[in-house]
Amino acid sequence: MSDTGDFLVKISIWVLPTIFAIILHEVMHGVVALRLGDDTALEAGRLTLNPIPHIDPFGTVILPMLLLWMRMPVFGFARPVPVNFSRLRNGRRGMMMVAAAGPLTNIALAIVSSLALRIDQGFIAGPLGNEVARPLLFMLGASVVVNVVLAIFNLFPLLPLDGGRVMVGILPLDAARAFARMEPLGFPILFLLLYTGVIDRVIDPIINTVTQILL
Repeated sequence: MSDTGDFLVKISIWVLPTIFAIILHEVMHGVVALRLGDDTALEAGRLTLNPIPHIDPFGTVILPMLLLWMRMPVFGFARPVPVNFSRLRNGRRGMMMVAAAGPLTNIALAIVSSLALRIDQGFIAGPLGNEVARPLLFMLGASVVVNVVLAIFNLFPLLPLDGGRVMVGILPLDAARAFARMEPLGFPILFLLLYTGVIDRVIDPIINTVTQILL
């Protein structure tokens, strides 16, 4: 198979699990925020599984396709769901719950995909094995990988990642305020850590271990 044909096959396998994982991650931030008193995401029309309001052209489309083309682990991001943390009940604890909702949703999706994959394996030898069960098997495997990568990456303790917001909720108040003031530097620091491979060395062993367990 040509490189182009191989790439198109990969897109057909990875695109739906990736988009669904990214969008549900963001939607659940808004759902938990709504339960805790902030209806900002609801008023913005972002509590929907319709992908159009959530799509970020680079993060949802271009980045995952580039990673596929480069044969690297696939992940991406959607437009962040708006949350007014000052309106949340339970203060910092509420913020921590909203932040954790995204990665926890991805972990749940990875587990569900893993269980569905095991069920699907029983249909491979059946009459629709090659037409239905085998393609579904590849998509479920992709769903496990994508959701594990999204969950672990987003739990890295650096603002504005979800893990950074969880840290703000855990740290003593003075330390949390000092940590929160570093958020404007978050993306430059994140890119530096990605470029130097620091994040890869930290999260890759976790990602590989969790993925192997689920697959």
